[in-house]
Amino acid sequence: MIPYKSIKISQLNEFGKNTLSDHLQMKVTDLGEDYVTMSMPVSSQVHQPMGLLHGGAVAALAENVASLAGNLVVAHQNKSCLGLTLNTSHLKSVREGMVYATAKAIHLGRSTQVWEIKTTSEENVLINVSRMTLAVVDKK
Repeated sequence: MIPYKSIKISQLNEFGKNTLSDHLQMKVTDLGEDYVTMSMPVSSQVHQPMGLLHGGAVAALAENVASLAGNLVVAHQNKSCLGLTLNTSHLKSVREGMVYATAKAIHLGRSTQVWEIKTTSEENVLINVSRMTLAVVDKK
């Protein structure tokens, strides 16, 4: 699974510099053998016009955390993971605070991975459930 004992969270956050992750202030907050968690602040930067967290921002967070988790799983195999599909269901929204997305593997195959991502509010209310399929490819 994820070689979490040999990885520093600060290194993962540096890896996201100058990317969409950095622009939306996404940060890795926790990781373990079978999961990765990222946070994102909810502010006007990620609001839709009605002042609620934009569904696209939640989808970006879900895709980011699943892609990171998948790539950590295959890093030692000289492989990379690339997104194929993202299915997302918005259950509730928030106006402020932090949201946390946790990716857990459903399937880790030779050519594909499937990850479930649950996004919660600061109060641990489930606001989104997503499923991400990744292609496992040779690193160039």
